[in-house]
Amino acid sequence: MTTRQRIVRSLNTRSASGAIGVAEAKFTTGWSSATGTLISDDTLVETALMLVSTKLVRGDRLESPRATRQYLSLRFASLEHEVFCCLWLDNRHRVIACDELFRGTIDGASVHPREVVKQALAQNAAAVILAHNHPSGVAEPSHADELITQRLKDALAIVDIRVLDHLIVAGDQVVSLAERGVL
Repeated sequence: MTTRQRIVRSLNTRSASGAIGVAEAKFTTGWSSATGTLISDDTLVETALMLVSTKLVRGDRLESPRATRQYLSLRFASLEHEVFCCLWLDNRHRVIACDELFRGTIDGASVHPREVVKQALAQNAAAVILAHNHPSGVAEPSHADELITQRLKDALAIVDIRVLDHLIVAGDQVVSLAERGVL
């Protein structure tokens, strides 16, 4: 089993009642430090995010779609609600920022094109990669996902900002709408 699979599996572990104590640290991976103390899942995920995000540092060019997918997969892995974020890029596809713009419920988030355009202009972005998660664990894009992608593409095109992709993350699955021909 790979490290990534262990992280995702540990994040999906729930008690028999399905509840997780908010303040309680989870120790389901069984990983320990060099001194022998157990490492909590939260600490493990924070460390993994920090390591992967170093690949997506401001000013770095996006050389690998794989690194982008890994970063987003880890970023969304433990969320039980839908989140929509934008990875802002300059004209050479170097990372400016990754902003979480909208937060929803377990089955949807309202995305407002006006707010996306405002943030794109504030970041002085030339391009964007859209991303959101499906807490259900099913990465298949919905008709609503395709519609909002087209609306955002049209709105951002007015101010000359290219939408490069829209990635949908569900656990360790990442679906690209660009690869599916939606963009």
